[in-house]
Amino acid sequence: MNNESKLEVKEKPKGSILEVLGVSLKLGLTSFGGPIAHIGYFRDEYVSRRKWLDEKSYADLVALCQFLPGPASSQVGISIGMIRAGLLGGIASWIGFTLPSVIALMAFAYFLRGYDVGGAGWLHGLMIAAVAVVAQAVWGMARTLAPDRVRGTIAILVTILSLVWPSAYGQIFLIAAAGLFGRLFLPKDGIPEGPKVSIRISRRIAVLSWILFLGLLIGLPLLRQMTSSYWVAVFDSFYRVGSLVFGGGHVVLPMLQAELVPIGWITDSQFLTGYGAAQAVPGPLFTFSAYLGTVMNGWQGALVAVIAIFFPSFLLITGSLPFWDAIRNHPNFQSILKGVNAAVVGILLAALYNPVWTSAIHTPYDFGLVVAAFGLLMLWKLPTWLIVLFSAVGGTVISVLS
Repeated sequence: MNNESKLEVKEKPKGSILEVLGVSLKLGLTSFGGPIAHIGYFRDEYVSRRKWLDEKSYADLVALCQFLPGPASSQVGISIGMIRAGLLGGIASWIGFTLPSVIALMAFAYFLRGYDVGGAGWLHGLMIAAVAVVAQAVWGMARTLAPDRVRGTIAILVTILSLVWPSAYGQIFLIAAAGLFGRLFLPKDGIPEGPKVSIRISRRIAVLSWILFLGLLIGLPLLRQMTSSYWVAVFDSFYRVGSLVFGGGHVVLPMLQAELVPIGWITDSQFLTGYGAAQAVPGPLFTFSAYLGTVMNGWQGALVAVIAIFFPSFLLITGSLPFWDAIRNHPNFQSILKGVNAAVVGILLAALYNPVWTSAIHTPYDFGLVVAAFGLLMLWKLPTWLIVLFSAVGGTVISVLS
């Protein structure tokens, strides 16, 4: 036992902080299409190409982040960074993935407030690229996570229910129901134990992270009332949104609008202009906070807003990962995860139709472009960034021909 303890102490993260930063920066520059598409981009890069995680561990992480409030795709990226290179690796992963869109949206706020990107052909091409990437992810994950009749049926039922009940809380309920079904009816035998996901974060730090998360959520509104400080108020508003929004992505928009517009920090017109700009940049939609903060108070406002809205995600992931690896390989929990992972496939398949397909595919030209992009991904194994570039050019051509 002593020897095992020594080996555990000597265990180091598998990669370097700079390695994580470089890979996540590439994803931050090329991951268009919203959170569901990001899960596809991450799977292609981290699972298929770099083998940093196996398919099952990746699916388990996605399931965990679907349960937590905040931006699910960003939390998956932060988790992978922590697993690969420790706590600083999680920070490096977040910086790389968010920095390109933060800079772009700050530039929009400073210089391009009247620029309309909604009808740009290249933007439409990027949305088509997202269709191909999500389709590849759904195909690959379905083969691994829903390979038999029962789990395939779970995925199909969750797909249908997700389409007729399109809410973040509905997704959480379906995931929980699928997990309960798995616990009761799916066999525990024959479930391969996933590789140990080592992370150098103690359970003490994890508990402290949960305490800090809840303490800030309760304490910031009180401090805001006591001090009447503008910066405390800004941090409180964005921290609260980052803590309480389930489903991420577009779900955050009405919450931000309710926090900022009524008190006069930003106008409806400025909010909608920034929303249009946010659709044109890669990375997480939560970086819309960079635009809002810049409009409110320059680069200082952007810095406070971005840190505040993402900080809950760091605390939640730091508080969850040390316990997650300990319980996910338990036999009973394994059967729960079989149901949960099948449900995740169904949710991804529903999202492939709406909003990914419905917002991008309108004409036979669009369909032809997505088929070509999907073929280049699946058959020719081209890297995702080339598919993004190919689709952007294709979208521009389509806009000229239409």
